Amino acid sequence: MKPMNRGLDVLVTALAPTVWGSTYLVTTEFLPPDHPITMAATRALPAGLLLLLFVRKLPGRDWIGKVALVGALNFSIFFCCLFIAAYRLPGGVAATLGATQALFVIALARGLMGTPVRLLSVVAALAGVFGVALLVLGPEAALDPIGVVAGIGGSASMGAGTVLTRKWQPPVSPLTFTAWQLTAGGLLLVPVAMLFEPALPLLEPRYLGGIAYLGLIGGAATYFLWFRGVARIEPSAVSMLPMMSPVTAVILGWAVLGQTLSLVQWLGAAVVLASVWAGQHVGRARPGSGHSGSERTDPEPSGRALFAKCNSVEAVVPDTVGGGLGSLERQYEASE
Repeated sequence: MKPMNRGLDVLVTALAPTVWGSTYLVTTEFLPPDHPITMAATRALPAGLLLLLFVRKLPGRDWIGKVALVGALNFSIFFCCLFIAAYRLPGGVAATLGATQALFVIALARGLMGTPVRLLSVVAALAGVFGVALLVLGPEAALDPIGVVAGIGGSASMGAGTVLTRKWQPPVSPLTFTAWQLTAGGLLLVPVAMLFEPALPLLEPRYLGGIAYLGLIGGAATYFLWFRGVARIEPSAVSMLPMMSPVTAVILGWAVLGQTLSLVQWLGAAVVLASVWAGQHVGRARPGSGHSGSERTDPEPSGRALFAKCNSVEAVVPDTVGGGLGSLERQYEASE
């Protein structure tokens, strides 16, 4: 992959966790309380069904099991663990445990894909966890055993989902693969929500706006960018990007809710950003090596081939949406 193209891929992929950092603000201010699993299902399932309507393609028999597994890991299990940790732990502790995802990805990529473990990857991941701790942990932080297990379990689930999404690349566009995963993850969450949570109350307009934002922007759009990046960037590098989420959350709390930030928190943010930057240089090829750490051992379709499968979208959606996808395709054709 050309350095310029790789840099663009990293920036585009980083938009996803940066937007996810707004989830805390939206959840506390624009979603009904005490319905975490229901909100997780409404975030994933409508977005997945909408994308399925656009791509008009279902997985074949040989892909149904794999899609169900990665959908469960990336959405169903991860969201359940995320909300359990959020309810039982202070936000700072939950965010710090979530930052350990990068370490899980490094270990799982070695075990499942044979990706070599580089010292800089481990150092950058540990530095990122330390930076998040500086950013969000406070003196009131307390440890609940169930919450800690849920927090670590969520990191492990998302880490495994990230590695398997990279390992299992179906012969379809990233948009289609995103639609499959969102739909599978949402469908698996529906019965859990029905069993363990009461029915939703009458939704106020602000609640509808919050659900629409998390479903369309925080769900469909950002997960498309995320899974596209997972397919193109080496696992150890892409796993560092979710550390942008707590940075965004803290900055939004300061800018929107009037929360104060200490010097230690600003230092933590700087450490996180530095660790993310360092993590992106791990997979760069050494001079004379002849290959990059971001290259795959199995054939990977080009961006043009992937986006060519999205051409049918323009025939079934309004011109404004279809034209936007066509413009996006032309941009990636130019970068090939």
